[in-house]
Amino acid sequence: MIKKFIDKLLGKPSATTVKAAKGKRVEVEAAEHGIDLGLVDDNAIRVVKTLADAGFEAYIVGGAVRDLLVGLRPKDFDVATNATPEQVKGLFRRAFIIGRRFRIVHVVFGRGRDHEVIEVSTFRAVMDASAAEQVTGNEKTSKGELAGKTHVVDAAGRVLRDNVWGPQIEDAARRDFTVNAMYYDPQRQIVVDYHGGIKDAKKKVLRMIGDPATRYREDPVRIVRVVRFAAKLGFAIEPKTRAPIREMASLLQSVPASRTFDEMIKLLQTGHALASIEELKKQGLAGGGLGFFPILDLVIDTGVKYPERAKFVNAALADTDRRVGEGKPVAPSFMLACMLWHDVQDGWTRLKKRGEASFPALQQAVDAVFNSRIGDISGGGKLGADMRDIWLMQPRFDRRVGNGPLTLVEQPRFRAGFDFLRLRADSGEIDPALATWWEDFSQADPEDRPHMIQEVRKTERRAPRAAGASAGAAPSPAPQDDEDDLPPSDRDSTDAPRKRRRRRRKPAGAAPDAG
Repeated sequence: MIKKFIDKLLGKPSATTVKAAKGKRVEVEAAEHGIDLGLVDDNAIRVVKTLADAGFEAYIVGGAVRDLLVGLRPKDFDVATNATPEQVKGLFRRAFIIGRRFRIVHVVFGRGRDHEVIEVSTFRAVMDASAAEQVTGNEKTSKGELAGKTHVVDAAGRVLRDNVWGPQIEDAARRDFTVNAMYYDPQRQIVVDYHGGIKDAKKKVLRMIGDPATRYREDPVRIVRVVRFAAKLGFAIEPKTRAPIREMASLLQSVPASRTFDEMIKLLQTGHALASIEELKKQGLAGGGLGFFPILDLVIDTGVKYPERAKFVNAALADTDRRVGEGKPVAPSFMLACMLWHDVQDGWTRLKKRGEASFPALQQAVDAVFNSRIGDISGGGKLGADMRDIWLMQPRFDRRVGNGPLTLVEQPRFRAGFDFLRLRADSGEIDPALATWWEDFSQADPEDRPHMIQEVRKTERRAPRAAGASAGAAPSPAPQDDEDDLPPSDRDSTDAPRKRRRRRRKPAGAAPDAG
C-alpha cells in the first residue's frame, strides 16, 4: 500500500497500467513488411544514422511507417529516439527545441522554400493520469501553474504537459492508434510492432490503443484524427474506437481554437477533403451549427440552403484534392477564401445597397468576415493577407481597359486570384468568357497585351451603339468606370479621355486680338 502511494506521488504508473500498456515487442523483417526503402526520405535516414552512431536508439515512427506499409510516399517523416531533446540538439548543426505540451526537436535541412524539417521526439513514459498535477484552466489561462511542470492535466483529464521520458515499449502505448505505433529502422530494415499495427494496416482498420473513451479524454483532437485517417486511408474505424466519438465530441470545445483550426486545415488537405467532410457528418461532428468547426458548419449549412453555392465550394475542394493527388502544393489560404467567399459576397451586397461604393464595401465585408469567422487565429498573418488579396482582386478582373490589366497581371498573388476567378466561372457564377480572356491575357507576350486591351475598349464602345441602333434610339456613350469602385492602383489610366479646355468668352465690346 505504501509503495503504491509513493509511486503515485512520483507519477509512476501502476503495475496494472504498465502491464496493459506494454504490449509485446515483435520485430518484422523486410521480407514480411515489404517496405520499399526507395520511398524513405534521405534526410530521415541521415537523422537515424547520426543518432545511432552516437549510441542512441532511433527509428522512423508513426504515420510515415503506416504510409510506407501501404505503399504511399509519406509527406512528412518523424523520428523517435531515447536521446533527450538536449542530446538531439547537440548532434545537429541546425536543430531547435520547440513546444511546451510536448518538447520536440526540429532538425532542419536546406534553406529557403526548399528546406525540410525532420521532427525528432524522445520516447515518453506511460503515466497514470491520477498522478498528474491538475490545473483548473487551460494552456492560456494557467500558464503560471504550468511553468516547470512535466505532467499536467486539466479538470477534464486533457493532457496539458507530457514530458516524462521512458522506454520505447511505453512510448508505443502512448500513441493513439495501432497503425501509428510502429517503428522502422531503415538501417536494419526492420519494423518494431507492439500492438498489431501491421495486421491492422493490412486489414485497413483504425483501432485505438487502450480504452478509447479514456484516450479521447486525454486528447480530444484524437476524435478529429481518426476521421482524417479514415478519409485519407480509406480505413474503417473499429467499432469500439468509433462508439464513444459522439459522446466525447463535446470535449473538443475545451481545445484551443488555434489548434482546432489547424486540425481542420489538415483535414481538408489530405487529398480527400470531400470524403473528410462526409466522414465528419457521418460521425455527427459537422453541420447544424455544432461549433467544433464553425467554418465547416457555415459551408455545410449554407450548401443545404443554396445548392449553387455548394457547387462552387465542392469544386474548390475537389480541385484541392486533385492537386494533392498530383503532388502539387496547396495553399490553405486559397481553400479558406473559397469556403468563405459567399459570406463575403453577402456582406458586400448589403453594404452596396446601403449606398457604399463597391470597392470600399468589399473591403468592409472582408474585415467583417475575418472578425466573425476567423478572429485572431490567423487573420493577421500571411494566410489572412493572401485571402484578402484573392478576394479584393475579384472586382479588378471586371476592368479590362486602361493600365489596370497590366498592373494586375504582375501582382504576386495574380495566379491565385485568377484560379479563384476560374472556379467562379466553372460554377456558373460569372461569364466563362471573362476567365478565358484573362487566361489568354496572362499568357500573351507583353507587347501583345496593349492590343488586347484596345480590342476590349472597342468592343465596349460598340456594344451600346449597336443596342441603341436596334431600338431606333440615339447612340449611347461608352460605359465609364466609377473611380470610387476601384482600388487606387487601378485609377490611373493612360486611356482616360482628355479634359477639354474651355475657351474664355470675351466680354461684350472688347477689342479684337491684335493680329
